[in-house]
Amino acid sequence: MASDRPVPREVPDAQRGGAVISADRAALMVFVADEASETAIRGGIGDVLGAQIRRGTVRTAVKALEKETTPRVLIVDISGIEDPFAALDDLASVCTPDVRVLVVGERTEIGFYRDITRNVGVHEYLHKPLTRDNVARLFAPLVQGGGDGRLDRGGLVTAVCGVHGGVGATTLAVNLALQIEDVTRGHVALLDLHLQGGTAAMMLGARVTSGLRVALEEPDRVDSLFLDRVGVPISERVRLIAAEEPMEAEIRPTEEGARRVIDMLRQRFNHVIVDLPMPPGSMERLVLQRARHVVLVLAPDVASIRDAVAVKKVVTMTGSAGRVLTVLNGAGRKGYLPTRLVAEGIGSMPEVILPDLSRQLPRAANLGRPALRDSPVLRRGLGILSQEIAAVRVADRPRSLFARLFGRGG
Repeated sequence: MASDRPVPREVPDAQRGGAVISADRAALMVFVADEASETAIRGGIGDVLGAQIRRGTVRTAVKALEKETTPRVLIVDISGIEDPFAALDDLASVCTPDVRVLVVGERTEIGFYRDITRNVGVHEYLHKPLTRDNVARLFAPLVQGGGDGRLDRGGLVTAVCGVHGGVGATTLAVNLALQIEDVTRGHVALLDLHLQGGTAAMMLGARVTSGLRVALEEPDRVDSLFLDRVGVPISERVRLIAAEEPMEAEIRPTEEGARRVIDMLRQRFNHVIVDLPMPPGSMERLVLQRARHVVLVLAPDVASIRDAVAVKKVVTMTGSAGRVLTVLNGAGRKGYLPTRLVAEGIGSMPEVILPDLSRQLPRAANLGRPALRDSPVLRRGLGILSQEIAAVRVADRPRSLFARLFGRGG
């Protein structure tokens, strides 16, 4: 981080110009103002030997580093700071020049991002709400001393998997796609890979063709018009890609076909939500490898606990870098396990807990109307997933493109 008051780099166990310099320095020090951001940072950077995470802002960091050794990497929070540039200049005065500074805050303007990363010397800036995914992609490589954290420019793939049949994975995938479109105003593809007996089209009252099967079996026939022929408009920005093949059909999807379909969807859509069958074959394994998030849906019963543990292991064995998020569907259902026992069984508390909606969900499916429209409880639960996947608070209304680019208006 640049400073007009540089400190000599080799002054063992001494303090010069406000910076304590020692060979025994922390690899990472974090000052963040809220619990949600702290959780995202912990999850995103993983285990860093000697990391210190404290509650506070850049002002807290300045006071601490007046007396403590400068870490190799420093993450500071500028939320609520009236003049963040002055605060960062104060921080520079108490740090050694070789520190790598990463900043989090509330401001989202592109001009602010450019100014803080190009003119102040900050290595990277992330606006809130932080997600483990964004932290892992943009902060983790810098914390670990690796690459530059460049983004993969294709759309983000989210695989939704039921740990076994009947747990509500398709219902969640359908409504999650609509929720993400609503809160991001981005373009969303809903890909149902249950080629026989899939219910996404039924839930949406849509009619599909055999185009998806052809694409998966014969990838050479996939051309630039594939999505126009196969994608069924569900709303202004949501397209369904699905098939309803007869049960007696012998379908042989290829790995190359799955790769072509996923890559084409990523070129056209900001988010690709995949309703993915389990256990995985070669097609499903490829999707898991491409997924940024893997959402495991389970019910509050013993079979779901057993299968959730097994599916997590399968996801790991595919080499997927996707973050696994668990959704407990039907919590509180009479005669089923309490949430506490489910959490003990799978080794952690589910990220999302949906109550028993056994009246609303079947009715919505039978009417071909997404349950999200009529169930505030479901909207709230999916809001947690949407925030993690899309880094947008559900309560926030997205601003116009002009406002997002120039920081004006609301």
